[in-house]
Amino acid sequence: MIWVFSGIDPVIVSIGPVHIHWYGLMYLIGFIGAWALAQHRRARLGVHITRDDISDLIFYSALGVVIGGRIGYMLFYGWQSLLEDPLSLFRIWEGGMSFHGGCLGVFVGGWWFARKHQLTWFTIMDFVAPFVPIGLGAGRLGNFINGELWGRVTDGSWGVIFPHVDRFPRHPSQLYEFFFEGVVLLTVLMLFSRKKRPVGAVSALFLIGYGSARLFVEIFREPDAHLGLLHFGLSMGQYLSLPMVIFGVILMGWSYCRKEHYVKD
Repeated sequence: MIWVFSGIDPVIVSIGPVHIHWYGLMYLIGFIGAWALAQHRRARLGVHITRDDISDLIFYSALGVVIGGRIGYMLFYGWQSLLEDPLSLFRIWEGGMSFHGGCLGVFVGGWWFARKHQLTWFTIMDFVAPFVPIGLGAGRLGNFINGELWGRVTDGSWGVIFPHVDRFPRHPSQLYEFFFEGVVLLTVLMLFSRKKRPVGAVSALFLIGYGSARLFVEIFREPDAHLGLLHFGLSMGQYLSLPMVIFGVILMGWSYCRKEHYVKD
């Protein structure tokens, strides 16, 4: 049955000049969920890290997501606008965040935290990886609520019509991403990380899992209007995800060849 998505007001509530948006709430849910899961998994890291240290790690990761996500979007998707108006980089309220840029930002935040606590970078990345899908899933729900990043036209009975776009039923690609990048990836990483794994293996699985999910779902997602499909019929999201899979496979092989475990019983 075709569903006409009439839209949800992106603003949940307004208090004077302050507006609380659904998308902002999704970010908050993602960070709180990551913090809660990190506290639960803290003992499995094998080193002494306090509850406050976890809060610091989430803070550094949040900064990485926001700063890296914005810079990544402007470099990968808005390069021309950045050249014409460099200050557009700072107008984050106009929208535009890139997961791949945010991921690089988390890498930097994790490096800073590891350096501060004299830990190896991969130890922190293996710890962080399993709760990243919480934020990914929440963000994709925010995309759906906002009626953005919609899918390509479909003749399937599960299609969704976004009236502000056109009258054609489209793949609810935001919900596909919520399922694969959020629910499935979270489940796989949590199950995989329950047993002792070589250093870097959990990070590798995240790269392979997310990259593969994004490569697949982008088939159903409408390409960015100002970019379209690039060489070989691939979208920008697919081009950015392909190196993740390749590097993840290499990292997994390197990890198991070294056989160094980070979980201490």
